[in-house]
Amino acid sequence: MSETEVTTAPRPLLLADGRPADRAWSLDPALKHLNHGSFGAVPLVAQERQELLRVEMERSPVVWFPALPQRLAATRVELADFLRIDPGDLALVPNASAGASVVYAALALRRGGEIVVTDHGYGAVTMGAERLARRWGGRVRTARVPLDADADQAYQAVIDELGEATELVVVDQITSATARRLPVERIGAEARRRGIPVLVDGAHAPGLLAAPLTDATYDVWTGNLHKWGCAPRGTAALVARGPLRERLHPLIDSWAAADPYPDRFDQQGTVDATAYLAAPTSLALIERTWGWTAARRYMDDLADYGARVIGASFAELTGADTAVDVGMPVPGMRLVRLPDGLAADRVEADALRDRVALELGVEAAFTSFDGVGYMRLSAHVYNTAADYEYFAEECVPVLGRWARENRRKRSAQ
Repeated sequence: MSETEVTTAPRPLLLADGRPADRAWSLDPALKHLNHGSFGAVPLVAQERQELLRVEMERSPVVWFPALPQRLAATRVELADFLRIDPGDLALVPNASAGASVVYAALALRRGGEIVVTDHGYGAVTMGAERLARRWGGRVRTARVPLDADADQAYQAVIDELGEATELVVVDQITSATARRLPVERIGAEARRRGIPVLVDGAHAPGLLAAPLTDATYDVWTGNLHKWGCAPRGTAALVARGPLRERLHPLIDSWAAADPYPDRFDQQGTVDATAYLAAPTSLALIERTWGWTAARRYMDDLADYGARVIGASFAELTGADTAVDVGMPVPGMRLVRLPDGLAADRVEADALRDRVALELGVEAAFTSFDGVGYMRLSAHVYNTAADYEYFAEECVPVLGRWARENRRKRSAQ
């Protein structure tokens, strides 16, 4: 590490019995896990709870499945309490992309209709919007939001794309590739004034934000509980409050199709719903052990420390400024600019992620925005300062070498 001054390393969190926090997870000890934001990580107690539920399901499926809707309805009450919303607004879906697909399927045919997205949007959700626009014979309009745009600038960039043909706005609450917020409340209020429905992709919000739906003025919101909430994978919330609410149906029609929203989402044939039922176990572990407020504070302090340590290491190596000006930063996530030659686009970023995992033993996230590559840090309670110090000392020099090799290859072409 360089002599660049960094903030004091946060003290590692411990379990109630004094063991390191990572002992509550079954993460591979041979790897460094610096990418919680992509797929999350499920605590052992939640894995065990889900396995017990699966055993119960397989022992007596004819008893299990008819009783499942009632159990899911009770689980929704617990999850709604965590999100600080009315359980009657909450349906359960496998992930935020599935929630978006539910909305796309609910919209009537609009010949020539337009959908407004941003250039920070999650690729899979944007692809769904593009497919819907093609069915309409319309198009997707992309609001260009600079990475350093403040709330006013980001709001205006989206509003400027609205027009008479706009039938839907899709906007991220916390962006995946760029780890920033967007002013979804203000965008939703203006769109509602114009009679345009708004879908908010809140994939990263549950757990990272204390109350992601406070002051909500948008029609539909969807967010993953299996990211920061650490629920078993395949657990997400769909929250509907606007005119679209009664037009939302699960992607699989089943015997509850005639039931009102959100009850009709609780019966999906033979779908394994044990992830939903075990989700409260994960949320309760963090609340009982540290409290969500303290956990969020630790994650934010640690992400800040990690960005400073890794950024300083890259800066010492390249002589270039690695600091990133994010207009609306979020807790627990940071960006560090990579050297030229790394992650210039999404394909290169994904390839770098895979290579770092296989060759350096680190699960890390690399993203690209506007032709610039970034390392996206996303810390959780099981991470420690040593994880980021290791990456700075052992991995940054290797990435610097890879960047130089890529630049030489590029210049030789």
